[in-house]
Amino acid sequence: MPNLSLPEHFVQTQVGLYGDEGAAWLSQLPALIDECAERWSLQVEPPFASLSYNFVAPATQSDGAPIVLKLGVPNPELTSEIEALRLYDGRGICRLVEADIERGVLLIERLLPGEMLSTLADDAAATAIAVEVMRQLWRPVATEHPFPTTAKWARGLERLRAEFNGGTGPFPANLVEQAERLYTELLASSAEPVLLHGDLHHFNILTAQRQPWLAIDPKGVVGEPAYEVGAYLRNPSDAIMLDRRAQARRVDQFAAELDLDRQRILGWGIAQAVLSAWWCYEGHDCDWAPTLRLAALLGEIASD
Repeated sequence: MPNLSLPEHFVQTQVGLYGDEGAAWLSQLPALIDECAERWSLQVEPPFASLSYNFVAPATQSDGAPIVLKLGVPNPELTSEIEALRLYDGRGICRLVEADIERGVLLIERLLPGEMLSTLADDAAATAIAVEVMRQLWRPVATEHPFPTTAKWARGLERLRAEFNGGTGPFPANLVEQAERLYTELLASSAEPVLLHGDLHHFNILTAQRQPWLAIDPKGVVGEPAYEVGAYLRNPSDAIMLDRRAQARRVDQFAAELDLDRQRILGWGIAQAVLSAWWCYEGHDCDWAPTLRLAALLGEIASD
C-alpha cells in the first residue's frame, strides 16, 4: 500500500506497548499489507479511522466480496482473538476467514451495514440485543485451552499494588480493597466457566446481513457468564454509565433475561470497573476517573 498514513496515536500506541518491536513492525507494515494483498488476492482500502491497537482496513476479495484485514504485532491477545473466532465459527460473531498467528494476520468477515449498537437510542432495546448476542457466544471449553482466564486478568490489581509500593496511589483505597475482595470471593464461587467475548459492548456489536446483530473483536477469556456484563455497563458513554436509574434497570434486565444472579452481576461490575480504571492508568490511553465513579455507583446499587 503506497503512501500509507497512520494516525500519530496509533504509532505511539505501538511503540508504547512493544518498544523497538513495535517500531520495527510499523516500518514493515506497508510490506506486510502488500504481502497479504498478494497472498489472498485482496484490494486493500485505507484503514478505518479509529485505529487503536491493531491496523484494521476494509478490503475486497477477487470475487468482489467485502472483507476486513486486521494486522497486529503478534502477541497473546491477538492469538486469543484468533482462537476465539475459530471456536465461535461465526455463531453470534463475525467469521474468521483466514489467519496467520505467527504473522499477526486475520482476514475477517466484514459486517454490513455495520452500524454500531451505540446508534440505538433505546437503551432497554440495546440491552436486549446484547443479551441475545451473549446467549449465542458463550461456549463450553476443554479443561486444557489456550485462553486467559478471568483469574489471570484479576492479577492486574497486583500490578496496581506493586506500582504504588503496596498502596493504591490515586485510586481510592476502599474501592481497590473492595475489588480485590470481590475478585477473590466471586472467583472462588464461580459457575461453570465458558468462553466469553471479554469486551462485549456497544462498539463491538454491529448490524449485519446474515443476522441482525453480530459481535466483533473478541478478547477470548474464560470465566463464568455473569462476568460478561461488566464491559457493557461501562459503555457507551459517561452519561449513561453514571446514570444510576439506567444502570439499575440494565442489571435487572440482564439478571432476568439471562437467568443470572443480580448481586454477582453487580459484584463483577464493581471489580471490573476498578481493574479497567487501572488498565487505563497503566496504558496512559484513557480517562480512568469516570470508571471509578461507576464502581462506586454500582456499589450503591448493590446496597439498595
